[in-house]
Amino acid sequence: MKTDYRTKNCRAKWDNSADTCLPLRGQKPRAWRLVLFGAPGVGKGTQAEFLKQRLDICHLSTGDLFRAAASQNGSSQSPAMAEAMGYMRRGELVPDSTVWQMVRERGDCLQCAAGFLLDGFPRTVPQAEQLQAYMEGEGLALDGVLDYEIPMAEIIARLSGRRVCEKCKAVFHITWRPSSTEGICDDCGGRLYQREDDQPKSIVTRLEVYRHSTAPLVEYYKEQGLLLSLDATGSPEDIFARTMHSLQARSESLSKQPAGERV
Repeated sequence: MKTDYRTKNCRAKWDNSADTCLPLRGQKPRAWRLVLFGAPGVGKGTQAEFLKQRLDICHLSTGDLFRAAASQNGSSQSPAMAEAMGYMRRGELVPDSTVWQMVRERGDCLQCAAGFLLDGFPRTVPQAEQLQAYMEGEGLALDGVLDYEIPMAEIIARLSGRRVCEKCKAVFHITWRPSSTEGICDDCGGRLYQREDDQPKSIVTRLEVYRHSTAPLVEYYKEQGLLLSLDATGSPEDIFARTMHSLQARSESLSKQPAGERV
């Protein structure tokens, strides 16, 4: 029987910096502090959910953070959230410094005794350096950076085969989850369509942008001995089994380090 080390409200402060997370229950054998990398289409979201449940850690997604900012009115937004929304309303990229301030406002989440899975941050080497400096200042350290890899051809096949219902937004796939009637949603009878960013040409562009921006980060964490490269082909269960095997090996390696080197 799995021990419930944390509360279901453990990431409340991530979505709203004014909230307070409920206290940890019990003592965890290890509080994992991880960063998650993965190009569009690798199944990163599914693995994040698996990891959150298995390791009892908080999934801290900057995507969720931006969505929370957009759903809050001005009076309830934190200063960094309000600044970020100003850039977004103008159609501008949110600067590294503002994104870091949004994360920094939620420093309690990074210090959580349950551990965390940071998704969508850092995106640049300067952000990674800011995160490292902050954690070192708090006497903490990352345990690993999970980098899910898959051939470009398979990503294109995964994403270009997606079809979305224009009414209820249900998602199908022409190979892995086809609708009973081609082009018609099984759930509501709406028309299925292919999103513009799921066109092969658009996918290639997105992947090139991702790899160009992530390559320096991958090298940065590789030099620190934190990068855990993972094969993201196969079923979600197969990928998760590889992930847990890699984390087990990482845990054994960390346990051999001299006492006091890590927190």
